[in-house]
Amino acid sequence: MRTPLLTDRGVEPYETTFAAMRAFTDARDAETRDELWLVEHPPVYTLGLGADPSHVLDAHGIPVIQTDRGGEVTYHGPGQVVIYLLMDLRRKPGARLFAREFVNKIEQSVIQTLQAYNLSGERKPGAPGIYMADGPWKGAKIAALGLKVRGNGCTYHGVSLNVAMDLAPFSWINPCGYEGLATVDMRTVGTDAPLRDVQLALAHNLTELLTA
Repeated sequence: MRTPLLTDRGVEPYETTFAAMRAFTDARDAETRDELWLVEHPPVYTLGLGADPSHVLDAHGIPVIQTDRGGEVTYHGPGQVVIYLLMDLRRKPGARLFAREFVNKIEQSVIQTLQAYNLSGERKPGAPGIYMADGPWKGAKIAALGLKVRGNGCTYHGVSLNVAMDLAPFSWINPCGYEGLATVDMRTVGTDAPLRDVQLALAHNLTELLTA
């Protein structure tokens, strides 16, 4: 299985990336190489297909964009690692990589990335994403994920990991539809790490797990 191509899109408006993901997926064929896109977005709220707009309590002027991913409302902004996974799940050697296994591998990639910085993350049943597993911020969400899996097995959207952000915008929504859910970043729990380093660490872990 070929290693996905790593594409660094830098700082880019969400709408631009969203359109590019859909165009890439529309145009790909059986020979198109999978890609992981690294990007950092200016402040934006995004809504999943089943999202309740009332979970945006007060946008404070931040754009709110309807998407075609799964999940509820989330926030993207500076200081956050975002990696979009443009993958063909049918390419898994030996068997189709089903969506549930795909999500599990993405979550495990985040857990391993946090472990490298001596932070413990965990899953919560029925609540996709990664949450702090211990310490004063136990239960706070530090990573979110939302995906689109087309009928042909091709995916886009992806995962975000909070590194060093202004966390206030998370308090202006019910993150992922959960009222009062605490959201945290790596800096707040005591880890100062360059965004680029965390981007590359997460991309490496995703590549290792998804092509194993």
